[in-house]
Amino acid sequence: MCVPGCMEAVTAGLSRRGFFGRAGAAAAGFAATAIAPASVLAQSAPPATAPAVPAPPPKTAMPTSFTRVIDLSHTLGPKFPTFFDTAGIEMEQRADFAKDGYNMYVWTLVEHAGTHIDAPIHFAEKGASVDQITTETLVVPLAVVDVVEKASDEADYLMSRADLDAWEAKHGRLPRGCCVAMHSGFGKLALTDPARFIGRDVDGTLHFPGIAPEAAEWLLKEREVVGLAVDTLSLDNGPSKDFKTHKVWLPAGRWGLENVANLEQAPAVGATLVVGLPKIEEATGAPVRLFALV
Repeated sequence: MCVPGCMEAVTAGLSRRGFFGRAGAAAAGFAATAIAPASVLAQSAPPATAPAVPAPPPKTAMPTSFTRVIDLSHTLGPKFPTFFDTAGIEMEQRADFAKDGYNMYVWTLVEHAGTHIDAPIHFAEKGASVDQITTETLVVPLAVVDVVEKASDEADYLMSRADLDAWEAKHGRLPRGCCVAMHSGFGKLALTDPARFIGRDVDGTLHFPGIAPEAAEWLLKEREVVGLAVDTLSLDNGPSKDFKTHKVWLPAGRWGLENVANLEQAPAVGATLVVGLPKIEEATGAPVRLFALV
């Protein structure tokens, strides 16, 4: 409900240029805050039983305007592929408009289904839950690393340190406080070819690309990166049994995004990632709506 003139005022106040002008000023405010070097943070990164080290906020200047918004989220429904091959969401209708005058559903939801975030607590005894992830780490520069050709040749491909070196050789140093996203090309398979997206073989082993633990360790030690993202089911590749990338990354106070969509539409560098995250108490993960502002 909005009084007369309300929408006009909101629209004017939240124009793209106006909104991000203020956002840019806010970003500049926290950009001035001192941040420990990534090498220090990584060397002191706690084990899975210790409290997580907060991720550094972005220090790279945010754009003051954008011309395009890319939706990086899949639509979540009961048929969306999941790690355990069970429905990630079920919806029970509790109110019907024809009968009750309004519509309402009760959801039964798996935290880690569809396009979602892994909070640090997901792989740590103590760490930030979804509601404790700081807001300044949810609007960050996006760096997209293209490994489509390699993943097409090897379903279990691991994005490597060499891939990161090649990205920096072409685009410059990774932006401080960014999210590094692996674009394997598997995101398109989630709805068009779910069996290949999951890659489950006759022995039950899954096959899809992920991020090498060594690459994650290097990002912790040598770069200031707040998040990792993949267009597959997991930060670790399908055959992984020890989930080492999860264990390296999340207990260090970082977050991860899985089942990211439409990364082929995002530029390798220059976009801003917005993570729309519900503030759910003690959650280890949650569905997210992701936007890349270009």
